[in-house]
Amino acid sequence: MLSHDRVWAAIDALAERYSLSASGLAKRAGLDSTAFNKSKRQSADGRPRWPSTESLAKVIEATNSSLEEFLAFVEPARAAVRTRPREKPTGVPLLGFAQAGAGGFFDDAGFPAGQGWDLVELPARATDSSYALEVQGDSMLPLYRNGDVLIVEPGAVVRKGDRVVVKTISGEVMAKVLERQTQGAIELMSLNPEHPNRRFQTGEVEWMARIVWASQ
Repeated sequence: MLSHDRVWAAIDALAERYSLSASGLAKRAGLDSTAFNKSKRQSADGRPRWPSTESLAKVIEATNSSLEEFLAFVEPARAAVRTRPREKPTGVPLLGFAQAGAGGFFDDAGFPAGQGWDLVELPARATDSSYALEVQGDSMLPLYRNGDVLIVEPGAVVRKGDRVVVKTISGEVMAKVLERQTQGAIELMSLNPEHPNRRFQTGEVEWMARIVWASQ
C-alpha cells in the first residue's frame, strides 16, 4: 500500500542508489533544488504533502530508471517476495565495440549469441537479457570514455532522448541518442559533437537497444 512516508523514502533511496542527495536528484530532474527537501514534505499546517506524478516521472527519466524500480523502493518487502524465485545474474556477457560489428555475436533481435563473449560482474541494473559493451576509442567523448562499460538492454522500450546502441545491416555499431523514430526512418544524435548525426532507413538497421547503465 502506498503511503506518504514510503513514497518519500523511495525518492531518498533512488537518490542514494545514484550517489545523489535529494537536492541533487531534484536538480538532475530539472526541478527546483529544494523540491525534495524535508521541509517540503509537509504543508505549513502539518498536513502531508505528496510529490506530484510529474515530479516522479521526471525523476525516473533523469535517472534512466523505471517505474518498477521506483515501486520496489516504495514496497521493498513485496518486491523481494515477487523476485525471490528468480536468481540475480552473477555477470553479463561483455564484448568490445570493435568486435560487435562482426557477425555471429548477436541474433536477429540484438541479443547475445555465439561464442567469444567474456563475462563481467556489474550492478543490479543488469537483467537476464542484458549484456555489456566496452567503449573503445574516443568517438563517444565527452559522455563515454575509452574503457567505459555500457549495460545494454535489448528488451527495453526505446523512446526519444534515450541513449541507444544501434547495429546496421552493414555491420556498423554505434552509441547515439535517439532523436526521432518513424515507421520508415531512424534519426540519431551523436554523443560527440565532432562526429555527425546519423539518419537511417528502417531497413538499414539490424537492431537498436537502450543503454541502461554506464560504468563512469
